[in-house]
Amino acid sequence: MSLTPPIEPMLAEARRQLPSANALPGGVVAEQKPDGFRAIVFARRDLVMVQSRQGTDLTSAFPDIARAARALGHSLVLDGELVVPRQGRLDFAALQRRARRRGRSAEQAAAADPAYLIAFDVLESDGTNLMPLPYRDRRARLESLFATGGLDAPFTLCPATTDWATTQDWLDPAWGSAGIEGVVLKGLSQPYLPGKRAWIKVRSQVTAEAVIGGVTGSLTAPLTLLLGRYDACDDLRLVARTTPLATSVRRELAECLTPATPDHPWAGRRFSAGWGTRGELMYYPVTPELVAEFVADTAVDAGRYRHPVRFIRIRDDLTAADVPGFSD
Repeated sequence: MSLTPPIEPMLAEARRQLPSANALPGGVVAEQKPDGFRAIVFARRDLVMVQSRQGTDLTSAFPDIARAARALGHSLVLDGELVVPRQGRLDFAALQRRARRRGRSAEQAAAADPAYLIAFDVLESDGTNLMPLPYRDRRARLESLFATGGLDAPFTLCPATTDWATTQDWLDPAWGSAGIEGVVLKGLSQPYLPGKRAWIKVRSQVTAEAVIGGVTGSLTAPLTLLLGRYDACDDLRLVARTTPLATSVRRELAECLTPATPDHPWAGRRFSAGWGTRGELMYYPVTPELVAEFVADTAVDAGRYRHPVRFIRIRDDLTAADVPGFSD
């Protein structure tokens, strides 16, 4: 029986470090994690659809992908990552803009910034549900489709390896400059499990510094830190927000933070409560003099870290003037 949308995609549990090579059933294969939107593409005579991870129909936003799916000689359901390459890297901001377009605007955006689907799984082929098959068999079918010309641009095969040295290399932050966020580990004998976090995701990480410009919670018990960097005009720009601080760290920071004066660079400034949300963040500005060291992944949009960063320590040996400048 043919698969019916929406399909809950199989998901990955986030880990900070690579697990052992036998962490998943039947051995582990690693795939590159591109910086894009998860998408399931239905390419059948009776149905062409680009489905988001949440089940939303994105077909009208990506007419180029829909046309390519309609023109395939096979009836397929593919799982992968929608991306927009631009100037030698995957451009997440351009992908976001495309996802909001419809009608003529979507066609114009497709011509200016063509999208690709980096396919990493095939869930159905010519009416046969492949989900119960082990990953190794589904991957073999997917590779065969590309090798025989059954799939080509704008569909592209996600790189995969069973070599641990290559996997570790893909976690080098240098890959982040091309838009590769890290790796996803999958068990070779795993069936496709919709909605289950049965894969493992490890993001590339970098250590960096920024100035503490504000806190959430309170000055006596800061919950998270708002971090900034100065731009060429000497304006302090928000670059990151930390994950919640440990209780011991809150106490230590409370003794170091100084309430902001009225001339604080963020006086009257409002920030979003979270990426992609419209809610306003409640925060308290502090004197921007302390430098925080943090760990972040490589997803940066217009100079701002997309995901919360993890605070490590105060750098007493650095001043705000030593922090790298803001760069978009």
